[in-house]
Amino acid sequence: MSLDEIDRRILTALQRNGRMSNSDLSEAVHLSPSACHRRVQRLEADGYIRGYVALLDARKMGVATTVFVEITLQGQADETLDAFEKAVARIPDVLECHLMAGSADYLLKVVAENTEDFARIHHQFLARLPGVGQMQSSFALRTVSNTTALPVE
Repeated sequence: MSLDEIDRRILTALQRNGRMSNSDLSEAVHLSPSACHRRVQRLEADGYIRGYVALLDARKMGVATTVFVEITLQGQADETLDAFEKAVARIPDVLECHLMAGSADYLLKVVAENTEDFARIHHQFLARLPGVGQMQSSFALRTVSNTTALPVE
């Protein structure tokens, strides 16, 4: 299925406010409520909309420190990659894990209360990940731009 202009307007509006009522959404995209509802259902069924979430404030949740961790594995065997990925998926403080091309094999986005809490996460979880050869952590000083919205143009 290809997206038309109305689909793109729906996706843009829902990325801004996923709790928008169908009535408000249909008004925003200039479509009848029933036609708008059918479009949203189709976008969900076709996988364009994976789900709806509440975006929490990290500071209010007590995890204001963001750390990016570059990890280089000792080897690239499938078993090593699989073991690492399964283990990292079980760490609750890791928000993202990306297999990379470049100097590091993986890039992790980790949240913590502060530097002491990150030291705990490092000792308790990161240092015990299988297959790790090298690890480098960088602390974010300030978030300049942060969005979950994908470009739909």
